[in-house]
Amino acid sequence: MAESWDGSTDPGSQSDESYHFERLHIEPIYDAFICPLTKQIMHDPVTLENGQTFEREAIEKWFTECRESRRKLVCPLTLKELRSTELNPSLALRNTIEEWNARNEAAKLDMACRSLSLGGAESEILQALMFVQHLCQKSRSNKHVIRNAELIPMIVDMLRSSSRRVRCKALETLRIVAEEDSDNKEILAEGDTVRTIVKFLSHEQSKEREEAVALLFELSKSETLCEKIGSVNGAILILVGMTSSKSENLLTVENADKTLENLAVCESNVRQMAENGRLQPLLTLLLEGPPETKLSMASYLGELVLNNEVKVFVARTVGSSLINNIMISGNIQSREAALKALNQISAFEASARILIEAGILPPLVKDLFTVGMNQLPMRLKEVSATILANLVNSGYDFDSILVGPDHQTLVSEDTVHHLLHLISNTGPAIECKLLNVLVGLTNSYTTVLSVVAAIKSSGATISLVQFIEAPQKELRLASIKLLQNLSPHMGQELADALRGTAGQLGTLIKIISENIGITEEQAAAVGLLADLPERDVGLTRQMLDEGAFQIVISRIVKIRQGETRGSRFVTPYLEGLVRILSRVTFVLADEPDTLMLCREHNLAAVFTDLLQANGLDHVQMVSAIALENLSQQSKNLTKLTEFHLKPSLSAILFPCCHKPPVITGLCRVHQGTCSLKETFCLLEGQGVEKLVALLDHTNEKVVEASLAALSTLLDDGVDIEKGVTVLCEAEGIKPILDVLQENRTENLRRRAVWVVERLLRTEDIAYEVSGDPNVSTALVDAFQHGDYRTRQIAECALKHVDKIPNFSGIFPNKG
Repeated sequence: MAESWDGSTDPGSQSDESYHFERLHIEPIYDAFICPLTKQIMHDPVTLENGQTFEREAIEKWFTECRESRRKLVCPLTLKELRSTELNPSLALRNTIEEWNARNEAAKLDMACRSLSLGGAESEILQALMFVQHLCQKSRSNKHVIRNAELIPMIVDMLRSSSRRVRCKALETLRIVAEEDSDNKEILAEGDTVRTIVKFLSHEQSKEREEAVALLFELSKSETLCEKIGSVNGAILILVGMTSSKSENLLTVENADKTLENLAVCESNVRQMAENGRLQPLLTLLLEGPPETKLSMASYLGELVLNNEVKVFVARTVGSSLINNIMISGNIQSREAALKALNQISAFEASARILIEAGILPPLVKDLFTVGMNQLPMRLKEVSATILANLVNSGYDFDSILVGPDHQTLVSEDTVHHLLHLISNTGPAIECKLLNVLVGLTNSYTTVLSVVAAIKSSGATISLVQFIEAPQKELRLASIKLLQNLSPHMGQELADALRGTAGQLGTLIKIISENIGITEEQAAAVGLLADLPERDVGLTRQMLDEGAFQIVISRIVKIRQGETRGSRFVTPYLEGLVRILSRVTFVLADEPDTLMLCREHNLAAVFTDLLQANGLDHVQMVSAIALENLSQQSKNLTKLTEFHLKPSLSAILFPCCHKPPVITGLCRVHQGTCSLKETFCLLEGQGVEKLVALLDHTNEKVVEASLAALSTLLDDGVDIEKGVTVLCEAEGIKPILDVLQENRTENLRRRAVWVVERLLRTEDIAYEVSGDPNVSTALVDAFQHGDYRTRQIAECALKHVDKIPNFSGIFPNKG
């Protein structure tokens, strides 16, 4: 059989196919069949007056060339002049050629069937497939011949061949067979042929992918096959991926894209495309489809999980339509679909801003606040509240957007009152969303004060605090986050509410104590307690009774020892813990139990260690403030010896003969027995050195707190001269003078001037400083531009360095 096909050419070559098929004949070719001009078998033979026969198209072309070149009309074969150009059809010859062709094609068709059905050699199969292509391309009517010969299933079977060349040729042949023939496409829709073709899309060989995509594009012109292609698992996903591929050739990408365009005729395919990142067909139907299709697409959009970039694209494309054509004017089903879609889109800052600019806020607020016959079902109000919570977290300026008929904004008193009313009269789910709306509004410096004022005027503080005990975790978290945002602005009101009943405070402490890592809820609870007034003795007393401070100390130690780590909330959590713990240092004089707590847990050492929490400015600042408070108590807590307390009788009677005993181990500054744990003395535990190290900190608040703590060594009631000595030994004099000269803030200058004046009372230091023009200039500047008290102290300091005469006596009290 191999010899019956002309083997003179390479069967795998595709460049010589036409030549190959012209020579591939079962019966011999008669010379009369061949046109002398084209050397090809004639299809429409015509005869000249001299009896010579040619292909009509070829001889007509010859006559045209003769006329154009103004040559005589001659026979191209005999070169004799012709008197007429009349062409007589050779019907008998044409019929003979057609019969000969039909016999040849029938024989070759039979050979192709046998080659494909018997699984012949690769060369035979390739020749058979090439013949099928040739036959189909020769005439569209031949495609029914291929179909009637039942060749299509045989070609499909070749897709499973072990030969890559056969598989590629089979894909190509099926495309040619299916072109513009719906009956052949229907045959390809049967069985799992489409699934087999789709498998080639992920094949390693790019040639097979190219042929498979081209075939699918042709098949996708049939609506029946569109549904079939879309039903193959992964087909649309792969096609979508190919449209954005950088490695495929342009024709393959184009065919994949056109295939998807055709597949979009089925809504189920449109949904798949949207799910796999190709949203444009869905959005087009949502904008241009009939009402029921718009509803269907909007509903499905609400179910999709969109990445942030896609949310922005969707908001720009259909945001206005969802708001104006569906959400506002639609029936309840349409509004539900629109709200769910808008809920998806609004969950990203950039897309939320687009929706705000498209006018979503007024109808959204109206839906939330409307009661009576036209009100939304509660499940949809929950969606509306979720969207509103998403919008307010976008950072937009809500103070400038009108949402009501009387020029109300989201932060107008009436609007906030409505929100608070809904929070108190709906279920946990919508309460949680509305609380998150208030959380978003109180996150912004531009709107928080308006919300605070509305909450105060509504008397809702107690109600909001009660949500701390909510059993639903999300609701509890939202309420704590809101109260944390409110606490810097209405801390005393919140402290009073928490003091009123033990339940909420106990719940907050329980949340903090949960040993589950560090959660957002724990960080928020700590932040709320940290912002409450630190000098509220009643609240501190209640926290002592609840055991809050022991829990806080334990958590701080675990974090510092590395036992608790890895959470993104660890920094705010630690900062809040340190601020809560520092509360006890503000009420030492009023609450004796706090003194016991500080001693029992050696809090001076804890805060001294926290001074080295590099990168945590707030922790360092609060720790320095706490050490200042503790150090101020040292002079009252130092244990004086008997010699200091009461002189002996002999010393009183014979003072000239009695020398005071030499006592060792006493604190130089406090002149008694000191320790870091019992009297909070900064000289112990390297507290002075660590505070000095913070004087060159980039954060002026850390510097101010550290300087304030160091100033307790120079305060009235201690040995100032010895305090100066301690600072000298800790190499703190120059950093203090540098702080004075930097003059970063008024508070820092006031504190630095006070400390420098105390230092200059030591003659040696005053002598050295008097030669430093920079220090003198800084003191003069403070004297001229500081507040009243700063100018007083600066004048005293200038007198110490002889920059101002000491006879004025205007300010005799140097203390």
